[in-house]
Amino acid sequence: MYKNTSELLVSIIIPTYNSASTLEITLSSIQKQTYKNIEIIVVDNNSRDSTKEIAFKYTNAVYNKWPERTAQKNFWLEKSQWKYVFFVDSDMELTREVVWECVELFENGGAIWWICIPERSVWEWFFVQIRDFERSFYDGSSVESARFFSLEDVKTVWGFEEDLIFFEESLLPQKIESRLQKSCKHRINNYIHHHEWEINFWKWLSKKFYYGKSLDKYKQKVQEIWIKETGNNQMGIINRYMIFLKNKRFYTRPVLALWVFWLKTLEFGAGALWLAYSKINK
Repeated sequence: MYKNTSELLVSIIIPTYNSASTLEITLSSIQKQTYKNIEIIVVDNNSRDSTKEIAFKYTNAVYNKWPERTAQKNFWLEKSQWKYVFFVDSDMELTREVVWECVELFENGGAIWWICIPERSVWEWFFVQIRDFERSFYDGSSVESARFFSLEDVKTVWGFEEDLIFFEESLLPQKIESRLQKSCKHRINNYIHHHEWEINFWKWLSKKFYYGKSLDKYKQKVQEIWIKETGNNQMGIINRYMIFLKNKRFYTRPVLALWVFWLKTLEFGAGALWLAYSKINK
């Protein structure tokens, strides 16, 4: 058990953009955490809905920053003075002991440099059921990204790369591993529930097409820091397929399994389509 909670305050940073439909769920779940020594920071990107009004109900630390979530996350890193930092999306619901377990693990678990938190998609739509089935195979895999860090480590490697629009959560621990020679990854048992009720098939593919703008930049940055294996695991469709195929549980839900394969194929294809489109324009 941590001894002096006044020395272990956790900064939770939430980037938002038109997040009114889910933000209250996120902030309420943070307020209900069993670990109480938390500060909530909401960094908005010019939302046109009631996102900021909802945020002010839970914290006075509400700011505006653009153009992408990497810049939003870095904005508060420059100001924060606390021991740990936790990056949470605006459509996530933390189960009650998520923060407690992260702090407990950091304080008593020996050499720990970042912590992964398992996620589950929640909603009755079939698309969300596919996403949840897919996520269930990432627990402990090479594509699972960390969310909870020592603030000192994050600041030492200068936080997130602001010219990336995705995979930034994968690159941050890679930077810590490469530049600080720290590679001890851990995960907790408590879950984050991901509320994806506004996401449908076409919105998902459109987002992946947009994310394709960062593929070349991500690959270049992975090569710069010499952690190629993790980068290849993230970007390689064969590696993603193998995560599913090597798990016997994948075959117990054949309909969902086929849809996961189809979805991942289209997802990677959308990113490749952007690369082809950008090269043609050049």
